[in-house]
Amino acid sequence: MSDLMSDADPEGNAVAPDEGADNAPGTEQPARQARPKRKRKSGRSEGRSSQYWMIVSSPDNFRKTRELGYTIQGLKSRHRRRVETMRVGDRLLYYITGRMAFAATVTVASPMYEDHTPIWRSARRDEDYPWRVHIRQDVVLEDVDWIPAKELAYRLDYVRKWPPEHWTLAFQGHIHALPRNDFAIVEDEIARSSRKRRPLAG
Repeated sequence: MSDLMSDADPEGNAVAPDEGADNAPGTEQPARQARPKRKRKSGRSEGRSSQYWMIVSSPDNFRKTRELGYTIQGLKSRHRRRVETMRVGDRLLYYITGRMAFAATVTVASPMYEDHTPIWRSARRDEDYPWRVHIRQDVVLEDVDWIPAKELAYRLDYVRKWPPEHWTLAFQGHIHALPRNDFAIVEDEIARSSRKRRPLAG
């Protein structure tokens, strides 16, 4: 999702007519000064806000990410364009299939790069999750503490795109762009569950 804004005048002001059009014949018109050329903005907006993503992962693939210390995440080959838009500072939320639960949040720590080293697996034998980003963990839960999605789905704007009885359709596919508020709702619950676990561990 991009926050593109129109360059049109928001107030609808009309363009002023040429001031020299009504000058009397024979009168000298002042030389027009050349306007400085605007620098064209590059496609990469360095000052853009962070984006928020949900990665739908199988338990086995999430385990692979955990074994790597939450340092690398690979994304499926068909999602190259989406992964290319990720920037350092973007946030990722993990939804685990089978368990239908939220497990962790991490932060993107590098631009996308290509790597075909086999790590994650798919039903497709030729799928090797080649588009990868470095990540750093933020809040990670133990398996038994994962947050069931059904407990939060009714609060998420993203899920409201589907009929209530079909809310699980919101979690099909591999990668989804989320509204910032939805991400915050889930991360708050993950953090709350993590804080409950700490006293027990002590």
